[in-house]
Amino acid sequence: MPAEIQKSHCVKCGKERFTSTCSGCLQDFCFDHLTMHQQELNRQLDHLELKRDLFQETFNDEINLPDKYSLIKQIEQWEEKSIELIHETANQCKEILFKHTNEYFHQIDICFMKLTEQLRKLRQQNDFNEIDLNYFKDKLKKLQQQFDRSPNIYIQQHPTEFISQISVLASFGKFVPSLRIANNSRWKEFGATVAGDIEDNNELHSPYGLCIDDNYGTVYIADCGNHRIIEYKCGINGEVIVGGNGEGNRMDQLNYPTDVILDKRNDSLIICDYRNCRVVRWFRGDERNFETIISNINCWGITMDNNGDLYVSDWKNNEVRKWKQGNLEGVIVAGGNGEDYSIYISDTLNHRVVKWFKNSTAGIVVAGGRGPGNHLQQLSFPRGIIGDHLGNIYIADSGNDRVVRWLKDARQGTIVVGGSGKGNDADQFNSLKGITFDRHGNLFVADKDNHRVQKFDIQYE
Repeated sequence: MPAEIQKSHCVKCGKERFTSTCSGCLQDFCFDHLTMHQQELNRQLDHLELKRDLFQETFNDEINLPDKYSLIKQIEQWEEKSIELIHETANQCKEILFKHTNEYFHQIDICFMKLTEQLRKLRQQNDFNEIDLNYFKDKLKKLQQQFDRSPNIYIQQHPTEFISQISVLASFGKFVPSLRIANNSRWKEFGATVAGDIEDNNELHSPYGLCIDDNYGTVYIADCGNHRIIEYKCGINGEVIVGGNGEGNRMDQLNYPTDVILDKRNDSLIICDYRNCRVVRWFRGDERNFETIISNINCWGITMDNNGDLYVSDWKNNEVRKWKQGNLEGVIVAGGNGEDYSIYISDTLNHRVVKWFKNSTAGIVVAGGRGPGNHLQQLSFPRGIIGDHLGNIYIADSGNDRVVRWLKDARQGTIVVGGSGKGNDADQFNSLKGITFDRHGNLFVADKDNHRVQKFDIQYE
């Protein structure tokens, strides 16, 4: 605590005395006030330990009572509402069934009573022959057949969604603040290969995510199958800048990277190192400056908002977490990306895109959601997403081998590029994944199974 003894003015009483300088606050104290200062520091330490104990108690409660987790509560609410909806619908169907069945049997009963009365009169009159007997035999037979037949009522199962399904979140929509594209913009039908070679997997092998630095005309590609990040500049062959030392978990290795984004504030790339269950940062211009910023996460997609906060999709735990700069732990969120503070999520297995607003407990379907298919109202295994300043979204419709645009509040999308079937021609894709735009509006597509990146130039009127 005290650094040295000297004669100076005490910060508390102002008198010139022999004082000691506190090595923490660097203030001079006389011996009396030095003791008081030490007591105050002890009180602050006691208060800190108390807060630590309270946090530990809360933390232990959360561990021992997993039902308190917010997502567990959401699942339980979904379960209760779904069961309630099933019971309500089943009771309604039963009521309809009972009503129509009773009416059906009532009509049979009326006919049966009439037949009984006619037979009674026939017996009383004792005046009948074979023709009368055959007539009543036929009426009884028809009545029996009518009874044996079930009422004209059937159970129909509707193909439309009845109960919302819980599913895995696959990837994120990335917002491009500088992207200014008109609703009627069009792109050239045929793309140009800017990276990769269909015949040579050593150049690119199963590219996934990609991003662009417009300041230098550079494209960064997550070369997933080669366990590395490649940098492509206009007119220059690709250069390995991260990884490329085989799959592994050393600091100079990656293991199936699936996404990469550019953090201009820190002049670095942030990489989703999928099979190493980590998110890493590489500072441009310094190959040795490589760090893990998030560990033990089943990451797949990453994005960053205008505040520099990071969002990571955890495919195994079906959740999205947000990391503020400097925080050691992420929090589960449903919002925070883009100008209107929302997240677009590619719900791949449900063939739809869902938008989560800030602080919401459920997302809303903004594209697809009508089962897998190639109609304009449908999507098939959607992957990468890009949002623009108008609230429109561009989707890598992977199962349909096309990129589609859904205008804000639209009921169906329009084909931007592709849609010509699976293949390796300049207007075709084979399992496209990541998409992005440069500042001019030119579209870049990671064509995974063709092992290439295609560029589609925007057309100006």
